[in-house]
Amino acid sequence: MEYKVNAEIVALGAYVPERILTNDDLSKIVDTNDEWIYSRTGIKERRISRDDEYSSDLAIKAVENLISENNVMLEDVDFIIVSSISPDYYTPSMAALIQGAFSIKETGSLDINGACSGYVYGLQLAFSLISSGQYRKILLVTTDVLSKIVNYEDRNTCVLFGDAATATLVQHTDIQQDCISFSGTDGVLGKELYCSAISPTIKDHEIATKHVLVQNGRTLYTFVTRNIAEIINNLFANNDKLSKEKIDFFVPHSANMRMLNKLCENTGFSESQLLSSLEYNGNTSSNSIPLALYEAHKDKLLKKGNTLFLIGFGGGLSYAGLIFKL
Repeated sequence: MEYKVNAEIVALGAYVPERILTNDDLSKIVDTNDEWIYSRTGIKERRISRDDEYSSDLAIKAVENLISENNVMLEDVDFIIVSSISPDYYTPSMAALIQGAFSIKETGSLDINGACSGYVYGLQLAFSLISSGQYRKILLVTTDVLSKIVNYEDRNTCVLFGDAATATLVQHTDIQQDCISFSGTDGVLGKELYCSAISPTIKDHEIATKHVLVQNGRTLYTFVTRNIAEIINNLFANNDKLSKEKIDFFVPHSANMRMLNKLCENTGFSESQLLSSLEYNGNTSSNSIPLALYEAHKDKLLKKGNTLFLIGFGGGLSYAGLIFKL
């Protein structure tokens, strides 16, 4: 869907835990090694939270980083959106915890559970809520401590995931721009990637392992490299205004480098267009896209006016895309 937006990203922040878990460290836990992991995933390291460090702790530090590095104020933030699949509690929400931590008055708060699509869903919401005139300044936070819900006896999953948090400040602008967003879900495939909570079954299938991430890597690889690739190609084929050559940066969810390379191959995006946060952070769920943006900003790769194509995909199974200018 193409629509007009009066919103822009004005600041980015991030935080990753101090502890580094290398591939060699993992080889002491499960039957694996550095060559096996890196050749299949593109991951060298991932960050792991302390035992007493939770998603809200990472989120607060990411917001503090946003404030300190960008010299911004949050007193007039009128809505907070948080994406997480590993919240501290069922309730209160993570967004409410962040509001309390920074004493932001008269602000709405909402958590979303979009998994690896969460940041793009959150940005779609922020752009739309601001462009509707209902809000003027939104704090979008992503945060997850996936290490606390990973099965470290399963070498196919434990090598992938890391912990992180990011903060994005989105606010109203008088300069209107065209934006393209799209999303979709195949809930039938939800059983291919889940972490249990209350129910003992998912889609009439018995939960395999409780309270840890369970995923079918082969199904997810096909979902992304075929289904998502087809969706992207159709999007450009059916819109005369769109050109892949005019996309400055293609920023898909950093799930697995082999998967991302195949996705680029199947869609025609070049290696120079691809932004990823995978190599030293692992798969950080909804953090991966904003973490890639944050790192690119720190490396002075991003410039005002760049055209970005963000696409998240994963748990649900869901996907969400957004094309806009910085």
